[in-house]
Amino acid sequence: MTQETIKWERDGYMGIITLNRPDELNALNYDTLVRLGDICEEIRLNQKEVRVVIVRAQGRAFCAGADLKERRTLNEQQVRRNVRKIRDVFTAVERLPQPTIAMINGFAFGGGFELALACDFRFAKAEAKMGLTEVSLGIIPGAGGTQRLSRLIGPSRAKELILSARRITAHDAYQLGILNGVAENGEGLEEQAYGLAREILENAPLAVYQAKAAIDRGASVDLQTGLDIETMCYEVIIPTQDRLEALEAFREKRKPVFKGE
Repeated sequence: MTQETIKWERDGYMGIITLNRPDELNALNYDTLVRLGDICEEIRLNQKEVRVVIVRAQGRAFCAGADLKERRTLNEQQVRRNVRKIRDVFTAVERLPQPTIAMINGFAFGGGFELALACDFRFAKAEAKMGLTEVSLGIIPGAGGTQRLSRLIGPSRAKELILSARRITAHDAYQLGILNGVAENGEGLEEQAYGLAREILENAPLAVYQAKAAIDRGASVDLQTGLDIETMCYEVIIPTQDRLEALEAFREKRKPVFKGE
């Protein structure tokens, strides 16, 4: 039986994506990217059942990036196909309405680091190393790394890391604002990532989705346009049953029961 390159499962309202090529350091070949894209579409279409997404990995690496063994067998047209695919799939990850949390358990280089950058939150083991190392291989980050990293930490810092192909520690990444937390052991990593997921799940899912949308869509526009986007996202929430449930729960001094409606 062929090993499933990505595992997809649910734990309550949590969706869990697990990269599952540990012998290949979870490197991303074309078939794996196609599967990840399919999973993202399934998650997007099931917003009531999946309200937060964890991205994790088997083995000692989160993801070593593109599968260079496969890449050596490709012609130029196929390389372009793979680069378009990885860019489009990571954009699909970024655009999921549900909050996404990357658990970086080990190496996260190149496309692996770009996958983490496409998530909303990132936690890593203290011993993890990460970086956009593509220029050392004669290429550049092609799955959003030049854009997402610069927006996260600023152009100058991003250029420093990308142009030097520097590999940084989890603590360095935390100081730069790339990570939301660093775990000193494996259990701590799960506690931080799943702990945040559980905090998010306490809240009204439609409100969470619209708040995320307002932040993401407003990040690259001027303040007034951003305020207009926020207003539009708020308008989506006004007719929801969850908003009325929250008001009723406040009146009755009880915890609200949100249904995503």
